[in-house]
Amino acid sequence: MRLHSLEIEGFGPFRERQIVDFDSFADDGIFLIAGRTGAGKSSILDAVCFGLYGGVPRYESGDKRLRSDHCDPEDLSEVVVEFSTTAGRYRVTRSPEYMRPAKRGGGLTKQASGVQLDTLTDAGWVTLAAKEREVGHELDEILQLSREQFLQVILLAQNRFARFLLADSKERQTLLRRLFGTERFEDVQSRFDDRRKTAENALSGRLAAVNAGLQQAERMVTAAELWGEHEPVDVTAETTPERLEQLRVALERAEYQVERRSAESTEAETRNTAAEVALTSAREERKAQQDRDAARVAMQRIDAEEPEIASARTTLQRARTAEALRATLNAAERAASDREKAEIAERAAREVWGSAEIELVDIELGGVTAEALETWAEQRTSQSGEWKRAAELEQSVPALAVEQTDAEEQVAEASALVDAHDTERAELPARVTELTAQRDAARRSADRIDDLQTTLNAAKARRDAAVRAERLRGDLDKAERALVAASSVLDEAQLALTQLRRRRLDGFAGELATALVSGEACSVCGATEHPSPAEHSDPVSPEDVEAAEGVRDTAAKGDREALDRVSDLKRDLAAAAAMAEERSVAAAEDEVAAATAVHAAAQAAVGALAAAVAALGEATARSVQLEKDRAAAADALAKSRETLALIAQRSAEAQTVVTAARGSFGTVAERIAEVTAHVAAAHALADALEESARREVALTDAAAEQTRALAASDFDGANAAREALRSAAEQQGLEERITGHTVQREKQRELLLALEMRALPEEPIELSAVEESAAVARTVWRAAIDAGGRAETTVDQLGALIDSAAAEYAGSAAQQADFEVLKGLADTIAGRAGNTHKMTLETFVLAAELEEIVGAANRRLSDMSTGRYQLQHSDALAARGAASGLGIVVFDAFTGQTRPAQSLSGGETFLSSLALALGLAEVVTARAGGIQLDTLFIDEGFGSLDADTLEIAMRTLDELRSGGRTVGIISHVESMQEQIPAQLVVEQTASGPSRIRP
Repeated sequence: MRLHSLEIEGFGPFRERQIVDFDSFADDGIFLIAGRTGAGKSSILDAVCFGLYGGVPRYESGDKRLRSDHCDPEDLSEVVVEFSTTAGRYRVTRSPEYMRPAKRGGGLTKQASGVQLDTLTDAGWVTLAAKEREVGHELDEILQLSREQFLQVILLAQNRFARFLLADSKERQTLLRRLFGTERFEDVQSRFDDRRKTAENALSGRLAAVNAGLQQAERMVTAAELWGEHEPVDVTAETTPERLEQLRVALERAEYQVERRSAESTEAETRNTAAEVALTSAREERKAQQDRDAARVAMQRIDAEEPEIASARTTLQRARTAEALRATLNAAERAASDREKAEIAERAAREVWGSAEIELVDIELGGVTAEALETWAEQRTSQSGEWKRAAELEQSVPALAVEQTDAEEQVAEASALVDAHDTERAELPARVTELTAQRDAARRSADRIDDLQTTLNAAKARRDAAVRAERLRGDLDKAERALVAASSVLDEAQLALTQLRRRRLDGFAGELATALVSGEACSVCGATEHPSPAEHSDPVSPEDVEAAEGVRDTAAKGDREALDRVSDLKRDLAAAAAMAEERSVAAAEDEVAAATAVHAAAQAAVGALAAAVAALGEATARSVQLEKDRAAAADALAKSRETLALIAQRSAEAQTVVTAARGSFGTVAERIAEVTAHVAAAHALADALEESARREVALTDAAAEQTRALAASDFDGANAAREALRSAAEQQGLEERITGHTVQREKQRELLLALEMRALPEEPIELSAVEESAAVARTVWRAAIDAGGRAETTVDQLGALIDSAAAEYAGSAAQQADFEVLKGLADTIAGRAGNTHKMTLETFVLAAELEEIVGAANRRLSDMSTGRYQLQHSDALAARGAASGLGIVVFDAFTGQTRPAQSLSGGETFLSSLALALGLAEVVTARAGGIQLDTLFIDEGFGSLDADTLEIAMRTLDELRSGGRTVGIISHVESMQEQIPAQLVVEQTASGPSRIRP
């Protein structure tokens, strides 16, 4: 894998987009990432890791905010990594989650993280995936390295160098597990432990089930008293086979009890059956005695009812004879009633006719007949028909009066409307003349509004320029004072820098003297003796000079900015004064006020012009409409007068007809009502006379028919026949009573005859003794059945428990053997029992990997330590049961002994850590499929080395670039800056954010 370029924007200390071209260092093979502490050197590696894996090694815990704190809310945060593998060339664009301004509603909203993976083809860049999960899957296939492996073999991040060397077995196992993915062996161990626990629980459960079954069987034997003479004292002290044998003997005793209880039950059942038969026979005879006595009583009651039944038969016979005369008797009775009602109606009609005091010209009251009355009524009805028209006219007289009044009011209103139209028509010409004058005046004022608007805009521009010029004069005064102060600060910073540089030059001799070692050659003159080395009494470091240069640069930037500010203000002030035309703010305000007033008046005239034009149009239209309205009003007046004349004529004619028809009555309606009442009385009397005559004839006929029917019957008269009559329900009741009596007598007679034939004793049969004997036999039988059932249940349950316990015990032997084998295997894998090194299966596998890593590391460490040191894998047991098997010790060839890695010096620790890290990278690369690593980064660690050790380390790093590999080193050590010409410099700007320059 080779990195080609990196683009960083809004990430870590970098706000603006920074571009790193790693291909530019391909020819050098090794390059340095330099810069002051805190400038952001390690952030370059953070960006590479974030772009490829979405995570940053330094932020594994704590605050994971990746967006630059220097960013404004609108700024973009993004990392672009371009790399290539044997599979092709790829580009990853990734942005973290951050808050950005909301597009609607104001405030901030969360911008979700995003990622996109592109590949370079002949047609250009083509997107492979744009979702985090899909990009992750694609990169796993392309990189073939996890994030932990990447950090261990390509990006050796800060603070990770010595961790692997100095870690204990537990920490080293955690790291190796992530690198080599050996969690599956821990899963194997867990599965074997689970299988062991499951098998142990199953075996314990099976043995517990055997013991529980035996205990239950023993409790059952004890409860059933089946132990005989050898009841066990302590069953827990006996073996399972012995307990089973004792239970089988008890089972045989239980089976014998079942046979004995069965014979007892059969005998008891026979005795119970005989007792039940005797009880049933006695109860039947006692019931027959009770039925016989009840039948005798019923026959006596039936014989006592015989006289009443004979009377009922006679009543029913006479009722059926009288039923044939019912229609004749009812007809005669109705005819008499109808004749009486007709006579009453006739008398009432005569009273009404007499009370009306009607004067008859042709007939007297005593000679009134129905025919004469009908003739008189027809004459009066014809006469009243002539008066109905007069009555209708009489009712319409008030309405005609109202219509006449309304017509008179309409004539008055129409006349007034005509007069109003004449008055308005006379006043309209003067109104038109007035409106025309107003329109012309408003038009002359409104025509000047554009010129007045131009004048007002110019006045406002001068006023604004005058205000701006006034403000700029104050700002210019402040800026000039700030320029003086900035120039003073710059002079002081330049003076301080000059003094530091002079002190630095003066102290070079003392600085060289501090590095002299007795017996070693001087780097200046080559002498091995140093009789009078210079003193370094006033030391000035390069960092002090660099800091002073930073202060001087900041001050110079401030001075330039202050000077630019003054120049800008002067230019703006001159432009503002020219635009204000040298007017003061007060004078410009007065001009604006005057122009505003004139312009407002013109705007008002525009509105008045429109109103005047509209009003004039309305007046002209009103003149035309007024002529139309006056003609319509004149037509309405003529029609109203014509309507009034017609209504007056109709009213006079109606009054003449009504007066003639009224006669001496108050109203025509009263006269018609009286005649109508007299006609009704005549009709009623005529109808009553005719009805009375018809009812008299009907009564005579009905009386004759009744006399003939009675003569042919057995009854003495009509009253006797009516007394014999019975309703249909009464007749049916009599017949049912007679029939029921006959049936009941015959039934009771047959029943009594059968019971008397059995010759039962007269005294009641006693049942208590027979019932007591049957109850005793039944109790004995049930007790025998219960005892037999309990004995059978005991045999079944005890036999099932013994069989189950025996089967479970037989099966547990094979299960016990299998468990012992599984337990031994699980303990060995987990580092327990006979595993003398206490190594788990995963630790054993990782120990093999560690031996290979140590071998690869020693190939470099031997050269780097000039053959003194070798790393060795140690599987020694750790103290107090701590994790072991993955220890690393250092073999010192000078002493021939091994010692802990923690005993190495700082430089030795760095070289050993570097060798171990490179060896680890080799092994991990091989395990990842032998991928080619063309880019490697190493972060820090070189500051602890002396010159010779640093030279060895540099020689080792120089060997790494063989085969076209590019190695990037992060360090602020000055000697490395001198030895490595290809560099990336990370520096902080004056405003805070960092930048990267070649």
